[in-house]
Amino acid sequence: MSAPPRLRVLEALRHHDFRLLWAGQTVSQIGDAAFVVALGWRAFTLTHKASSLGIVLMVEALGLVATLLIGGVLADRYSRKLLLIGSDGARALVIAGLAVVDATGHLRFGVLIAFVALHGLASGLFQPAFGGILPLLVEEPSLGSANALVGVSRQAAFVVGPAVAGAIYGLAGSSAIFAADAGSFLVSAAFLSFAQPRVYERGPSEGLRRELTTGLRYVVKVPWLWITIGTFSVVLMVGYAAFQVLLPKLVKEEWSGGVGSYGLLFTLQGVGMVIGSVMVAQTAQVRRRGTTIYSFFVANSAFGALLGLSPWYEGAAALQVGRGFCIGFGITLWDTMVMQRVPQHMLSRVISMDWFGSIGLLPAGLGIWAGLSGLAAPGTLIAASSAFCACLFLLGLSDRRIRAVD
Repeated sequence: MSAPPRLRVLEALRHHDFRLLWAGQTVSQIGDAAFVVALGWRAFTLTHKASSLGIVLMVEALGLVATLLIGGVLADRYSRKLLLIGSDGARALVIAGLAVVDATGHLRFGVLIAFVALHGLASGLFQPAFGGILPLLVEEPSLGSANALVGVSRQAAFVVGPAVAGAIYGLAGSSAIFAADAGSFLVSAAFLSFAQPRVYERGPSEGLRRELTTGLRYVVKVPWLWITIGTFSVVLMVGYAAFQVLLPKLVKEEWSGGVGSYGLLFTLQGVGMVIGSVMVAQTAQVRRRGTTIYSFFVANSAFGALLGLSPWYEGAAALQVGRGFCIGFGITLWDTMVMQRVPQHMLSRVISMDWFGSIGLLPAGLGIWAGLSGLAAPGTLIAASSAFCACLFLLGLSDRRIRAVD
């Protein structure tokens, strides 16, 4: 018997192995969310230039992109559990090293870049394995719940993490936040070590290049996959990159805010994302998923444009909740659809290509916006980039191959 409708989102928690993964990841994601805020403000304070944050994020994205496709092949060929534990361990070492260097007063911008690059390389091995292991921890009827709970914990981390970062930063500095993030990776690895994912039938080993080619051919054959991956590749380069580079400057110069105000915007976005993810899980079946996903991201882009033009911080804060709701709903629905439609022996490769294609142009976008950050007011640039993204999603909605996805 299925859980009552009001508890549908909790169905996956009946599975012990999923609870282990979920608990560890919740701790790790809170650490990551705090790390992002501390990293952004630390990079800005080292150089007092908005472009420095763009450079740091660009380097991390390059590291992530460099190992994503290899991570997808490895996760389809070998133990996804061991890949996750290894990635967590590697990231714990890297961020612990960053915390020590920062605490001893030796952190320089170039050193920060080096640590962030290593963090990105390890993260690229993590993502394909994580997406592929979820269907091995729960039964098919609970997959939607599992994916939603992962989304909820990820979004909830954006509520707790930035708030924690804002409080700790002023008391103990960025090094304390970095150390806490390193510890969160160890917690995640420890929980995951006790999980026992199901074994699935793997395809024959064909070599790295051929297995990558097989995954690419699958993506190309599925229109809703390659169209959406291509769309998000441009959207993240234009819209997401603009927010990451320009938001600290917007908060400080236009609204006279500090790290607390900056972190609060992430917290409010996280609140909206939690609500959006829960809405997906509580809905028995979302119809016309292609149209629904694209419509929510049109709305998200519109909210982003209004935020950039808002003369009041309070208005921007309200818009962040709306943006979060749209993002949480859209991403949770997308992830669930991919896991339900892609064969298990191909899943990690497809997820790696989803990530690779979606963020492949992000490093270029971060570099471009770092260079453009002084050409106009940050709010104007954010509004223009968001309006462009809204047009891209509307273009996707006009494609019948997207509207046909149920």
